[in-house]
Amino acid sequence: MASITVRNIDDTLKERLRVRAATHGHSMEEEVRQILKQAVGGITGAGLLSLSKNLFSANNGVDLDLPARQHDRSAPDFSA
Repeated sequence: MASITVRNIDDTLKERLRVRAATHGHSMEEEVRQILKQAVGGITGAGLLSLSKNLFSANNGVDLDLPARQHDRSAPDFSA
C-alpha cells in the first residue's frame, strides 16, 4: 500500500476532519481514506444502478428500432 503526506492543512480543517472521523467512529486517517475513495473511486454497486436508472429511465431514454435479421451466419470452419 502507498502512503502520502499532506502538508499545510489549515488548523480549522484538521479539527473538522477530526470531528467528522469521531462522528463516523474511526480515525482521521481512515476518514481521509474514505473521503479519497469516495472522491476518486468511481461509482459502483447501488450507486451505479441508481445513476443508470436516472440516466436511462423512460423520461431520459430513447427507443431504437432494431434492424430485421435476414438470416443467421454460418459457423466458421476451423478444420484447416
